[in-house]
Amino acid sequence: MTSNFDLARTPVPRAGRVVCPDSLGRALLAMAVPPVQRRGDVLSRVPLLGRRGELPEPLRPAALAADALEEAVPLDHLDRIDAEAVARWMVGHHPGSTWPAVVLGSPHGAAVQLAAACGAAWLPTTFTVTAPWPGGATGDWAAAMAWGTRLARRIMAANPGVTVRQVHDPVLRGPLCGTTVSLHVSWRSLPEAYRAFLRSRVVPGGASVLVRDLRTWPALSGPPGYSFQIGTPTSGWSPAEHSRDNEAFRRLLRAIGAREWTDPRADLLEHYAETSGEPGLEPQLRQLAGESGSTAHRVLYTDPQALSAAVADLYRSRQAKSHGGSHAVVGTGRMTDPWQVLDAGLVPYWCESSSRAAALAAELWLAGSRPFDRISVLPEPPGTPHEHLASLTHWRSVAAFARRTGLVDRLVAGRYPTLPIAAGHASHFFRHAEANPRRPEPIPVADAVRHLAASTTGPDSMIVS
Repeated sequence: MTSNFDLARTPVPRAGRVVCPDSLGRALLAMAVPPVQRRGDVLSRVPLLGRRGELPEPLRPAALAADALEEAVPLDHLDRIDAEAVARWMVGHHPGSTWPAVVLGSPHGAAVQLAAACGAAWLPTTFTVTAPWPGGATGDWAAAMAWGTRLARRIMAANPGVTVRQVHDPVLRGPLCGTTVSLHVSWRSLPEAYRAFLRSRVVPGGASVLVRDLRTWPALSGPPGYSFQIGTPTSGWSPAEHSRDNEAFRRLLRAIGAREWTDPRADLLEHYAETSGEPGLEPQLRQLAGESGSTAHRVLYTDPQALSAAVADLYRSRQAKSHGGSHAVVGTGRMTDPWQVLDAGLVPYWCESSSRAAALAAELWLAGSRPFDRISVLPEPPGTPHEHLASLTHWRSVAAFARRTGLVDRLVAGRYPTLPIAAGHASHFFRHAEANPRRPEPIPVADAVRHLAASTTGPDSMIVS
């Protein structure tokens, strides 16, 4: 444990150093503002699993581990993490005096697309911290939990207003989960920087929209405020498939160098997954809205692709008024850029991962939509091949729904599925697409919410109010 003397000499880590640069929320935050106002370091950065591709397989894991340790938050800095400073840093991504609205919540690409369409700011309600795990082992999740519990205690001791969910995910993090631990920090209540933004920088009569993932996942409980889960719903795998009884999972463990694995108990209680955020934020938003004379809405989903389809339909209905909307772009993970999409007159459909389930949902949306002349597909390489990953052939079948031209981006395809690419590649791609004469006018939030509510296929997939 760090001594008080050590703490006195340990500098407070910069918020930008605290938030994991590989996390989806970090990339979406960078994309949430117009290109001229962006901080480009994260967008130009190749994710860890996308590096060292020139090295032979026996040497590459060690090199990736060294890179991961270099970028992780140093252990002696964990006691100095300031969640309020992180919130101020996130608000600082949105310059300017006032905004018509703010969209808050789970890290979902379509939520950021919704914010851009409405001219609104986007703010996440969770952030990810990656910390070193000395002597870690990819398959020893029990040891990962024991270590993560110690680190989470230190973060929560310095920040009583947060909870920590540790995620040990061999599917999406591959060998990195034996070198570092992934801690998802959620605010129990709105941080003061968010409250100030809502009070003073949302125009009178403006709106807030809380977008929240309601999916659940088995989790082990630890000390108050801390919990631990194996895997994640975003991977396309079910909890039960993370078992040595599953041959596909055994193959994945061998591929990432996991020498041991103990199956978790099958009777674990279900908790909201790491992408959800804390439920107590909704009543606080409604109270703030009542005090400031603004309106508060919510979009709750159990199927992330239902939200993607509804927002894509919203874009198309607006583009049709200017004789646009004939070019759809299907992006996954970090492969999105809402503001460039607006400027190019495209219809964006976002997949949360490159899983077969996400690709199938994109096909179903395209099959039920009026045909597009062009369809461009940017499937983000996950870094770790696995059983439930959509193949390039599957992504090409998504593009084949185009009436004239359908393509899978060449650069992405050339690195798929093992080498993730910099998020800024999506911006480059959209920048060279056809452009509208001018950016469309923002959609009033009330109109957007009504459209989303009308698009809901059933109460089990999405609730809008």
